[in-house]
Amino acid sequence: MAGPAYLRAMECFEAVGRRGSMQAAAAELGVSPGAVSQQVRRLETHLGVTLLERRGRGLVLTRWGRLYHTELAAGFARLSGADDALTRARDSETLTVSGLPTLTAKWLGRSLYAWGDENTDWPLRLISSEDTPDFDRDGVDFAMLLGPPAAGHAGAELFTDQVVPACAPHLVQGMPLQDPSDLLRLPRLQIRWSARYDRFDPPSWERWAAHHGVGGTPASPAVLCFALTATAIDAAVAGQGVVLGQVAMMARELESGQLVVPFERCLPLSVPYSLCWSRAALEKPGGAALRDWLLARGRQQAAALRKSPG
Repeated sequence: MAGPAYLRAMECFEAVGRRGSMQAAAAELGVSPGAVSQQVRRLETHLGVTLLERRGRGLVLTRWGRLYHTELAAGFARLSGADDALTRARDSETLTVSGLPTLTAKWLGRSLYAWGDENTDWPLRLISSEDTPDFDRDGVDFAMLLGPPAAGHAGAELFTDQVVPACAPHLVQGMPLQDPSDLLRLPRLQIRWSARYDRFDPPSWERWAAHHGVGGTPASPAVLCFALTATAIDAAVAGQGVVLGQVAMMARELESGQLVVPFERCLPLSVPYSLCWSRAALEKPGGAALRDWLLARGRQQAAALRKSPG
């Protein structure tokens, strides 16, 4: 007996030894108890030993059966583990990119759609997190962060975004806006950046007004305060107020006309966005190509921001 027939006989015996009966083994393998019994007898004939013996109304392994079953069980466990190993290897080929929530929703995700269209053989996994990832523990290959590249990792600056007041067109329709200070009379959407970014002096309406010498006292308070810029941008699109939003993050909304900028008065962020990557990322298929593609995308965004007035 050799080949597939031998393997099938071993599979039947291993199941009988593990499950304790022909019936249970047959149910697991999807065959009849008679077929299992026949396969076990063939295996015993081939090996020249008795593997099973009846004891009362049940079956028990003989001395030779116990020895043989121990080795078979270990072998089948290794075979079963081959699928897991392949799955892990296949998953390890996936390029995982991490980014801040707003960055992921409004810039990184939108940019990577274009990458995916051009590179279908190199799958991507995009995750959103406020925390700087641990590249080894979290299985992250690339991370886009606010601020300089993370210490101890390869990285490069991408672009320095800027904020500008924007709102839905109908919010200012028919309103005589003659001066940037007129924006302070409109419902304003406030963004409360996380305290972890205090060292970067995050943008605010107060900083924007001071930067452009906009005087006057707001005629109306901020109507809503948001923890995420992405949510505030969506609220502005819905007509709920004027948002001091990041230009790169609002690009699609501005291009589509969902948002307009009443006054081109920009306030640059104090620090750039950066891309970091692990050494292992560049060893994966497509890793170096993705890094170069994201760096090029960052240069394109930087060039577009330099052309923005204000």
